[in-house]
Amino acid sequence: MSNLQNIDRALKAAERGGGPRRSRSLEPAVAPIPSERTDMRFPGPVLLFSAWALHDIEEAIAFPSTCDRLADLSGIEQLRIGKRQSWAAIGFMGVIVAAACWRGHRTNGRSSLYRAALAGLEGHVYTHLAASAVQRRYTAGVATAVPIMLPGAVAARRELRRNGIPLRTRDQVVGACLLIPGAIMSQALARFVFQSRKSRSRGER
Repeated sequence: MSNLQNIDRALKAAERGGGPRRSRSLEPAVAPIPSERTDMRFPGPVLLFSAWALHDIEEAIAFPSTCDRLADLSGIEQLRIGKRQSWAAIGFMGVIVAAACWRGHRTNGRSSLYRAALAGLEGHVYTHLAASAVQRRYTAGVATAVPIMLPGAVAARRELRRNGIPLRTRDQVVGACLLIPGAIMSQALARFVFQSRKSRSRGER
């Protein structure tokens, strides 16, 4: 009987104690998994691309007439371009700008490509103003450079500054090195494509 009582007391003591407890210090710490989602409250890249697209619609429409005037003044007939070539060149340039803005959206503005494009497009506004000042007349793109392109670029730049990653001088230098060759290559590629088509059509005749 005493043995049964002893066993009963031991079981009750075990129930009151709750069994062996695990030490918290031995539990592995779980590190939070960083999210790969972009911050939808970061609209700078979308604003920049939208401003560029609206601005370059005007530039694509007016660029052939601007080139015609330059050809008349300089006597260099190679400066003339057609409407289709102008739109094609803008399309090729749009691939560069779209890729840069996409990277900016994915990285919340930390992409070097995005920062360079932003700095370059903001500086591009002043090249339009300078071109019109030198020629003392309207040039392609100047009508939308200040009211559309500049506000989009400024809004994107201020967003970077608010997030503690402002543009640096290096971004401006890289931006010029990106956009100037990019514009030249876009025009050259568009000219090559349309000259090739003309050569094929002549050969078929």
